[in-house]
Amino acid sequence: MINTGDKLKCIQGNDVYLEGEIYTVGRIVNNKYFQILTSSNDDHWYATLDNEGIYVSFDSNTAQDNKARFDKLA
Repeated sequence: MINTGDKLKCIQGNDVYLEGEIYTVGRIVNNKYFQILTSSNDDHWYATLDNEGIYVSFDSNTAQDNKARFDKLA
């Protein structure tokens, strides 16, 4: 279960989210989608919570996996 204000650690980074950094959950859309803030202001991307875990998927024209992945901190 994810709640607004939860802290997430980035375990696989990309150009937006840096591996090892801690990010905050923003507004909850539903039990599968929610915002992950990118900084101290209101910038965010929408994350998915499913059987793959927590991730933000970015469109990419390359074969490389361009998802940022996160673990929830206890």
